[in-house]
Amino acid sequence: MSDITGQTGLRDGASAVVNESYSFACMRCGHGWEQSYEIEHHTDGDGRQFVLYVAEGRIVPSPLSRPACQNCDGHVVRIMRAGQVSSVRDAARPAKAAPAAGPVQAPTTAAEERTGGTDEHPDHHWHLSDLLHPFQRKAG
Repeated sequence: MSDITGQTGLRDGASAVVNESYSFACMRCGHGWEQSYEIEHHTDGDGRQFVLYVAEGRIVPSPLSRPACQNCDGHVVRIMRAGQVSSVRDAARPAKAAPAAGPVQAPTTAAEERTGGTDEHPDHHWHLSDLLHPFQRKAG
């Protein structure tokens, strides 16, 4: 979740920068988002230490103090480790769409290939009564 980047790209007076990322979910509207921050560690003129949160090049309030939903401005926001929102979005996406169903050609048997047809008895026509014959009760 955090990564110390050392002395590269520091603002004036920053002694270290830590990168942290969080996932957020609004309990009011259900909106979810992720944000990465550069947390700059500074020391003021009196020797007191403070941090600045920088997101996308702008100084922003700490996301841990009072986060606000980007969608509805609600303040009931759950903060989670990075990657939670994107993993849920990925799971919610439908898998690769199955091809549309259509007519399917049945495989041919060896006997059909020898005779060149699809029916060993081309003169026989099936009727519903032929198919139901095994299920009919004998009168007795």
